[in-house]
This record gives sequence, C-alpha cells and structure tokens, in this order.
Amino acid sequence: MAIDRKNVERIVEAVGGKDNIEAATHCVTRLRFALVDDSKVDSRALDENDLVKGQFSSQGQFQVVIGPGLVDQVYNEMMDITGGARVSKDEVKNIASKKQNPLQRAIKTLADIFIPILPAIVMAGLLLGINNLLTGPGIFYEGQSLIQVHPEWADVASIINLIASTAFTFLPVLIGWSAVRQFGGNPLLGIVLGLILVNPDLLSAYQYADAKLEGTVPVWNLFGFEVEKIGYQGQVLPVLVSAYILAKIEKFLNKRVHDSIKLLVVAPVALLVTGFLAFVLVGPITFAIGNVLTSGLVSIFDSFAALGGLIYGGLYALLVITGMHHTFLAVDIQLIGSEGGTFLWPMLALSNIAQGAAALAMMFIMKEQKAKGLAVTSSISAFLGVTEPAIFGVNVRHKYPFIFGMIGSGIAGVLLAVNNVLASSIGVGGIPGFLSIFPNQWGVFFIGMAIVLVVPFTGTLLFGRYRLSKQSRHAAAADGNAAGIDGKAQAVHTEPNGSIQSGSFASTETANSSTVEAAQQGVVEVMAPIKGNVVPLSEVPDPAFADKQMGQGIAIIPSEGKVYAPFDGQVAHLIKKSKHAIILTDTNGIQILIHVGINTVSLKGEGFTAHVETGAEIRKGQLLLEFDIDRIQQAGLPVITPVIIPDGQDHIQNVTEFEGEALPGETRVLQVTLGNGS
Repeated sequence: MAIDRKNVERIVEAVGGKDNIEAATHCVTRLRFALVDDSKVDSRALDENDLVKGQFSSQGQFQVVIGPGLVDQVYNEMMDITGGARVSKDEVKNIASKKQNPLQRAIKTLADIFIPILPAIVMAGLLLGINNLLTGPGIFYEGQSLIQVHPEWADVASIINLIASTAFTFLPVLIGWSAVRQFGGNPLLGIVLGLILVNPDLLSAYQYADAKLEGTVPVWNLFGFEVEKIGYQGQVLPVLVSAYILAKIEKFLNKRVHDSIKLLVVAPVALLVTGFLAFVLVGPITFAIGNVLTSGLVSIFDSFAALGGLIYGGLYALLVITGMHHTFLAVDIQLIGSEGGTFLWPMLALSNIAQGAAALAMMFIMKEQKAKGLAVTSSISAFLGVTEPAIFGVNVRHKYPFIFGMIGSGIAGVLLAVNNVLASSIGVGGIPGFLSIFPNQWGVFFIGMAIVLVVPFTGTLLFGRYRLSKQSRHAAAADGNAAGIDGKAQAVHTEPNGSIQSGSFASTETANSSTVEAAQQGVVEVMAPIKGNVVPLSEVPDPAFADKQMGQGIAIIPSEGKVYAPFDGQVAHLIKKSKHAIILTDTNGIQILIHVGINTVSLKGEGFTAHVETGAEIRKGQLLLEFDIDRIQQAGLPVITPVIIPDGQDHIQNVTEFEGEALPGETRVLQVTLGNGS
C-alpha cells in the first residue's frame, strides 16, 4: 500500500518538527520518539492524520501507532524527510530515560542490573528452603532435624546447601557481570572483578565480625598504609560502585588506546586500577555505608516494628506499580549478608498473596467470562510470586481490590514485624515463599498467610457484592437476555456500520450454524494460534491494542508458549531479531498480527525461537514460534498476546470475536466476513 508523503510530513510537524525529534525508531506497530519537548506535540493534528491509529506517551517515549506493515514505510519516509539517523529501540529507550528524574533513573538502573540475575537468586532461595526442611529442628521430629534422625540424608542436604549457597557466596560475580554490562563495559571483565572481590585468599565477609573482635583481621601493608584483606561475599554496594568505575575506565581507555595494543592495555589497566581502588577506597567505604544503612533499617524496625511492618507490608504493592520494588532486592541481599536474614522478604511474599486473593474474589463479582478468566489466572500468578498481572490486569483497574489487598498485607506486615519473622534467602514470593522463612518461624508466617488470604478476599467480595446490589437494576437492563449465561464462550459481532452485538454459543457446531448467511459472502475462520484463555483487547495493558487503535481482534493469556498457524497461508513478516511478533496472510489475502506479550521487543529475541521465516508457506496447525513464558514474566513484562486484524483491509466487511478457553487448531477466535468485492 502506497502512503501519502504529505501525511508523513504532517506527523513530523505534529510532534514538533524535526528539531524536536531527538531520536526515532519503530517496532512492528508504532513509531517511537524521544522528543526534546513533549509539550510541542499537536495531538489534534495526529488524530486527524489518516496514517495515525493512536498516540500515547510511556516511560519517556512518545509513541504514534501506525499499524503493522505501514509502519516500516512511514518510518523510512520520515527518515528521508528529517534526515535523522536510524537508531535502535534501546538507543531511543536510553535517550528517553534521560528525561526521567535522578530517582527514576536510579531505580531503573538497579532494576536493569538485578532482573537478569533473578533466576539464579530464585534458584538459590528455593534450594535453601529445601535445605531448611532437611536441617531445621522440630519440623518433622520434636527437637530434632530430619538429618539428625536420618543421618543418611546428611550428605544430600550438604550438597543441596553447597549448590544453593553458591549464588549468594559469589553474588558479587553475578552483580559484576550484570552491572558492568549495564554501565556499558565488557561483562566478562565484570565477572573477573566479582571473582577478585571474593577470592579465597581474602578473609570472608561472613567471618569478618569475629575476626575483628579477636583482632585477627589480615591486612596488606602498602608502603606503611594498612588495608584490610577482606572479601565482599554477600555485599552489594562494593561491587556496584566498583563495576561503575571499571566500565568508565574501560570506555576511557578504549577511546584512546590504539587498536593494535588494546588487548595488552585496556583490560589489564582497567582491572588493576579498579582492583586497587576497590580494596583501598571503594570497598571499605561502601562496606561501612552498607552496614550503617542495614543497622539503621534494623534499628527502625526494632524500635517501631509495628509501624514499619504496616508501612512496608501495606505499601509494597504501590512500590510494584512505580517499579521501586526492585530497589529493595539490594536491601534484602545486604540484610542477608550482614544480619543473616531479611525481615522485608516475608512481607513481600504476603503482599503477593494479598493481591492474588483480592483478584480471585473478583472472579465471583465480575459477570463476563473473559474477566473471570483473567481474575483466576492472574491470582494464580500472584500466589506464585508474580503480581503484575493481578495488579495491573484486575485490581488497579477496579481500585477497591487493590486497596483491600494493601489493607490485608499491612495487617500481616505488623504481625511479621512484631514477631521479627526473617527469611534466610530470597527466592519465589507468594505461597512458595514459606521455604525462604526460618522453619522455627513458620507458625507466625502461616498466620500471616491466613490474614492475607481472608482479609483481601472477604473485603473485596463483600464490597463488590454491595456495589453490585446498588447497580442491579441498571445491570439487569444492560445485560438483557444475556443474564444467566454461564460457562459458555462469548462472541462479539461487529456489524459493517460499527455497531456491536453480543451472543453466546454452547458449542462450535451451534456457532457454525449461525454463520451460514455470512458464509455465502465468504468467511475466513481464524483458529486459536495459542493455547490459553481468550479475552477482549481491552484487557491488554497497552493503549495501542486496548483502544483498538490498529484494528479489531482478541487477546490470549497463554497457558503454553507456542504459536501455531491459525489458517493456511503465508508468513508476511517475522520480526527477525526479536521474534516477538509475526504477520500472517491467509489464502484470501486477510492479514493478522500475532504480538507475543507487551514490550517483549526489549528481550531482543531472548526466550523466543522461530520455526519459520518471512515468506514461508504455512499450514493450519503448523508450529510457528515458541516463547518462554517464565522468561517474559521474569523480565516484568505482560505475557498477554494480542491477535488483531489490522485496519486498512478494504475487502473485510465485518469481524466476529469469540472469547473463552481456546485450543490451537480446534477453537476459532475470529471470524472475518469478506465483502462482495473481495
């Protein structure tokens, strides 16, 4: 489809002109701008532009929705008009992030450092929980541990403890790799830096307190200046600051050292200088700061335990919304390294459960099947430690479940803080979080778990029913004959004039019988490309999809990480690098876009495997893509997958959308009726 250059020029003018565009890139559906001044955007002019399907600002980026297929042409034309340099999505993201305030940038940086190493930390936390079961006295036998009664299990427990504790013992290595990479240096040098800080020749940080009391701390004598010869196991600040210095020195040298001798100069000099600074200056100062911060936090909770538990436990869900919760990963790790346990993680685990319980209660309040399905799946996710689907998909949307979730977790936080409940490690939150708790404190923790299950669920259910009772007459009038339909797939039919009609189908056969008249005009059945629960686009946490700015369709909450061909046809376009989105064309020329997750382009293909290429012929039921649901969720990204029919296909007369449980190749999710001229 040819585009009108004048419309592209109007887009440039509407975003403030080429001088207001600091950088621009695009993904499969939209233009992404880092603008000098967002206030110069003329929203009305964008709305009136035939190329523009929508617009919004997110995380410092201004995004203009064009739609799949056309966005490539629009971007190329825009680059010709402005003469701007083509940049990557990461470059635009980095430029946009500079517009954030220092606190936002610091939080983002910490999140970007700690999220990649979470799998290793979660693994360690779970295994330490298993070790606690084997070695904790009084769990299975009164006054004795399992390995005391069954000594044949002692070596098994020892191996499990070795595997589990490695991630925490060598934590500076993990942080060094991730931090140096984030700061723009060579991540391999970050690994070496981390290993230097935990070298076996150093006194372990875990033995430092005893050695200090005994006066046996080893030292280096550097020309009369004594430097303590200690390691930084379990420490966060020393390696973070050292990683920043290492990356800066490396980049400085890379710009000034000739290519012929870089291998001999850059890495050795960067590590040597950073190593001396780490042991002589950075390490002692940050070690002391970390201990002061830890001691201060501990003293606050010791003096005002109830208040601390109420604030942290109650407001943790708000931290998730702002993204600040990632900051406390460093605090948890510091507490474990310095104090032997953290009192923050138990409250986090119960906050997860509280939001899950509130979301689960909404299943009994909401009438639509699609909303019920989202409530159930998101609550299960929260019970297992991932709260974003429940918070953003259900609770914040309705407000009162979110509030009741915070009330429940606040009450439980007081209980945990007053009883000084500690976690020996951090790992999976939610219900499995009890494995991280010291076994002798399980009783109190389980009482707290009961609180966060009962209070949010009951409060949300009662308040929701109260609201429904006040609105029952209006709801009955609005629902009409649809009231009482339960457990059947919902269908939304879009007429040619744009009006919406709702219907329900007890089976595929019944549904097929209702489309005979449409079939006479030509009908394309789009089968489910993914196994999961089909919900309307309004459930997608991205306005470009939720507001149908690019076209009609549905979204699928996947229960399996596989994408299958929904019909016979061809791969019109596969995003080659990220593999997160694919455009398919059927034999009638109908195009659909399958966009796995939201903002998953940022994973750069990690967790995605493509089994087809652009231009490949496909058969219905053929495996096209595989994606790692856990990897997407670990990155803090929604896995909900929009399946849309992009606007601009003139031979489409109307579309029917089906909701409910979907099986690839068996369940239809969209029915496209073609016009007479197709």
